Amino acid sequence: MTFTTHVPGVTVLAQVPQTAESILTPEAISFLALLHRTFEPTRQTLLHARVQRQAALDAGEIPDFLPHTAHIREDPTWQGAPPAPGLVDRRVEITGPVDRKMVINALNCGALTFMADFEDSSSPTWSNMLNGQVNLRDAVRRNISFKGPNGKQYKLKSSGPIATLIVRPRGWHMDEAHFLVDGKPISASLFDFGLYFFHNARASLDAGFGPYFYLPKMESHLEARLWNDAFCLAQDTLSIPRGTIRGTVLIETILAALEMDEIIWELRQHSSGLNCGRWDYIFSVIKKFRARPEYVLPDRKDVTMATPFMASYVNLLIRTCHRRGVHAMGGMAAQIPIKNDAKANAEALDKVRKDKEREARAGHDGTWVAHPDLVPIAKDIFDQVMPAAHQLHIRREDVTVRSLDLLSTHTEGSITEAGVRANTSVGLTYMESWLQGAGCVPIHHLMEDAATAEISRSQLWQWVKHGSRTAEGRQITKAWVEQILEEETDKIKKSLGADRFSAGRWERAREYMRGCIGGEAYPEFLTTLCYPDLCEPVASAQGRSRL
Repeated sequence: MTFTTHVPGVTVLAQVPQTAESILTPEAISFLALLHRTFEPTRQTLLHARVQRQAALDAGEIPDFLPHTAHIREDPTWQGAPPAPGLVDRRVEITGPVDRKMVINALNCGALTFMADFEDSSSPTWSNMLNGQVNLRDAVRRNISFKGPNGKQYKLKSSGPIATLIVRPRGWHMDEAHFLVDGKPISASLFDFGLYFFHNARASLDAGFGPYFYLPKMESHLEARLWNDAFCLAQDTLSIPRGTIRGTVLIETILAALEMDEIIWELRQHSSGLNCGRWDYIFSVIKKFRARPEYVLPDRKDVTMATPFMASYVNLLIRTCHRRGVHAMGGMAAQIPIKNDAKANAEALDKVRKDKEREARAGHDGTWVAHPDLVPIAKDIFDQVMPAAHQLHIRREDVTVRSLDLLSTHTEGSITEAGVRANTSVGLTYMESWLQGAGCVPIHHLMEDAATAEISRSQLWQWVKHGSRTAEGRQITKAWVEQILEEETDKIKKSLGADRFSAGRWERAREYMRGCIGGEAYPEFLTTLCYPDLCEPVASAQGRSRL
């Protein structure tokens, strides 16, 4: 049984938490329905184009800069939007999920901005997505607080600046299965964006900043055009001036890297730059060229920012952004403090310092961290290298990047049994946590999210598909990887104990891992593969409420 809302054509297939009833108001639902009805046909066309492009790559196509948009790339005169209030200085950005405690701590931690993430570091349960909207609404109005299970109180600073809020909605490939418009699930992107914008556009302007967004997982400038069209309609509908919204695009796919100029062009009045989404970028290279043995990569730890295709990607991004007057943001430091091992902690923090110094000296205007303790480290390095608010004056005219440079994946490094086991353990552990509703997981002293789990399972698939050999001389076969999966699962079971293991979702996570590491069918995203497990079953749900 389903329950319709008071808005014609809109059905909610899950109970709405009482805390979120003020989010899913009839007016907000009508706004979401407008976005869906206007843009869903275009979204589906673009998703179909992804499938066609993948088929061409599987058949041997070598992607290149687009010839029909050369006039955009070659025109030196056009610019993106100037930096918006709260986005002039972005030297350190912290990222994390949208749970209430995280939002408070991130806004207070001393970072210049906070990317509140509905995507890779959040598990998209219905309650996570709705309560995340509640948390951000309260944060914009600075009346957010939280009492922990131990009685500790969390609240925003009573005075002084807090981080500028930027929201990352889910990518175009994801649906919000609990919210139907005319019998079809709404785009998760438009659901996340629409609810935040509807409730917070004016309030954020009153607070001195604007409705700002990070835009993930795009594969073409036409997908950026769809975002721009959604921005224009949203602003017009709520009588917000066009250009108020700003979007920073994460360059997380190899195909988007070939269309950086075009992506900024499509978002011109709404553009606040590009970001090096390094982990998803590595995942994209594996995924897009998965059928081709020349693109097999070594252990994840050996694919660094000094690897030729990664260095070319960074240099092109900085040059492109600064030529167009918008920020070029650096990537994530995934390390987290190691409290019980001083030597290991010092080594981890040294890696962070070297990474952030590389970014600052390359010309980035800011960087990402995943843990509050890394904020002062990153800030100190950028303060030394970048005394002004940004480095837009560093044009990087020394850079010339060809399409083949972006595809130059040969690198020093090897595939090892330790790497096979690490990928198996990370993928399994992350997927179990995701199925439990947590999308940001500390594993082996790194903050892992969906992107790093995607690399882990994709490398296993790639190595099996092409019969790669380890440095120890063993061929990687489906049977061997499945054996390692059983062994790593048994290790986890022994460490947790049978009762805790059974109380988790380990068996289900193992089932999913086994199905996507054998070199056969390749799921495009773990998040879409596993999402049905997070959807509340309509038939057995009790106590559903009519809005």
